[in-house]
Amino acid sequence: MGFRFLDLFAGAGGLSEGFIRAGFQPVAHVEMDLAACFTLKTRAVFHYLSSQGYLTPYINYLQEKISRNDFYSHVPERILDTVINSEIGQDSLDDIFSRIDVLAGGKNINLIIGGPPCQAYSLIGRARDFSGMKDDKRNYLYIYYARFLERYKPQFFIFENVTGLLSAKDREGRAFFADMEKAFKDAGYSLEREVLNAGDYGVPQNRKRVILVGRKGKGKGFYPLPDQWSPEVLVADLFTDLPRLHAGEGGFKPCKLKKRCHPYLYESGIRNDDIPVTGHIARPHRSQDLEIYRIAVESWNHNHSRLNYNQLPDRLKTHNNRHSFTDRFKVVAGDLPRCHTVVAHASRDGHFYIHPDIEQNRSLTPRELARLQTFPDDYYFESASGAPARTPVFKQIGNAVPVLLAQKIAEKLKEVWL
Repeated sequence: MGFRFLDLFAGAGGLSEGFIRAGFQPVAHVEMDLAACFTLKTRAVFHYLSSQGYLTPYINYLQEKISRNDFYSHVPERILDTVINSEIGQDSLDDIFSRIDVLAGGKNINLIIGGPPCQAYSLIGRARDFSGMKDDKRNYLYIYYARFLERYKPQFFIFENVTGLLSAKDREGRAFFADMEKAFKDAGYSLEREVLNAGDYGVPQNRKRVILVGRKGKGKGFYPLPDQWSPEVLVADLFTDLPRLHAGEGGFKPCKLKKRCHPYLYESGIRNDDIPVTGHIARPHRSQDLEIYRIAVESWNHNHSRLNYNQLPDRLKTHNNRHSFTDRFKVVAGDLPRCHTVVAHASRDGHFYIHPDIEQNRSLTPRELARLQTFPDDYYFESASGAPARTPVFKQIGNAVPVLLAQKIAEKLKEVWL
């Protein structure tokens, strides 16, 4: 049978990539961010060329020998059309449905995956917003998710979001999650949910997410709980084969990896020796921040303690807020099997993702963060313009679902399905 799926609120495609690895076929991706859509298009072209056994154009593109348009010209237009750049809402719904109907070609869509942007449900987002995100329209995107379920009637759906979803409420005090469950049940689905930590399934990161699974009709006991995997790998092992960089060094062009690396990089599907590795570029940092980075790393290395901003010398304190977010400088602990959660905040300044090697004294590069999210090294992250840019890349990586977690869920779903 076919395993054809839609990916809604697709982002850079971490969730989709995991399902593709498990043998599922994407019909369409719907995403409002233009840079992420180009990332999805580039990945769609990669998968098409890979299926044809002809990846030379992709390698030439990564090496900047050809332009993005030249690269895209190597595939049929229908491959690019599978990425729909649109905000999901009442005004756009009919157009999105029409485009998906053409792409589906009269065949069934078996699965819908994805989750609305999580900022409206996140505890941090609510803490920072004056109204606690109660007025954010993203709170209600699940209504449109239900519309997709009603139209395409997939056998299953996978809805992913932050754990704050379970406690978020509207201005009247009603729980969004209860309303969400009702909408999905009214669309004809039985529901089961779990809070999964990606670190339990081979991802070198503590990342808890609500994974809600729906099955059409009535039933229970269908939750695709993945098999746990605890590889013998430390966070620092993910970086040792990458070139050593200092702040401001590196580039988006391919870099040369060391031949020796930890077996986990192959076991997890991260390393691919046949495709150039891009995006290993370190931010430039002010000398003051670099001094703080050293203090933070030394604190972790010597005492296994996190730096409290208020403990810094007065000459290094430039933030007026001394009461909250005192852990704004945080080392990615290289001597542990899991680091703290990678989030889109990485696009701002890098202070929350300090490299554990004090000699390199910098924040993590996009490629290092992508590895923590278990994106394969052959995954290329785009900007809207086509010119390499760190900010949109960091944002896409931080917002993504870890590829390996998605793959584990997809593999177990096939077992439940069959």
